[in-house]
Amino acid sequence: MIDVMGVTKLPRKTHRGLCKVGCIGSWHPARVGWSVPRAGQKGYFHRTEVNKKVYRIADGCKKGDGSFEHKNATTEFDLTEKSITPMGGFPHYGTVLQDFLMIKGCCVGTKKRVVTLRKTLLAQTSRTALEEIKLKFIDTSSKFGHGRFQTADEKSKFMGVMKKSITQAAAAGAK
Repeated sequence: MIDVMGVTKLPRKTHRGLCKVGCIGSWHPARVGWSVPRAGQKGYFHRTEVNKKVYRIADGCKKGDGSFEHKNATTEFDLTEKSITPMGGFPHYGTVLQDFLMIKGCCVGTKKRVVTLRKTLLAQTSRTALEEIKLKFIDTSSKFGHGRFQTADEKSKFMGVMKKSITQAAAAGAK
């Protein structure tokens, strides 16, 4: 409980324990406010988030026969054939080859941590929960720095012939 930001250990003489919040609110309103720090599980296994909006469930690049097909970031409005992995890969993760789930907002924990999902227990009735999602565009520009290009082809068309591509072609020709 002391981990909660803004809460300090109470003095030694306190009666019912000293690792708690001294006052959890006024008499009225007669309920505990959402901003009052309370005891809870902050550990590895019980970081719970509710009502995550699922934007897309899609197949990975890697097919059953071992080949790769980079077409899983194409939408109805953006017909560019590109992979969900941004240019240069996701920071601290790399390339997405398996099936993936795209959600709204963030996901707690480190990049490669296993996340358990389950279906909601309550029937969703709010307008935001029931609206149908149509993704128009998925940004696949580099997440390192200021990414400008969505695909490697787009970058090569804009940059033109570069020294790196000439040396790679010469090395491939030498083999």
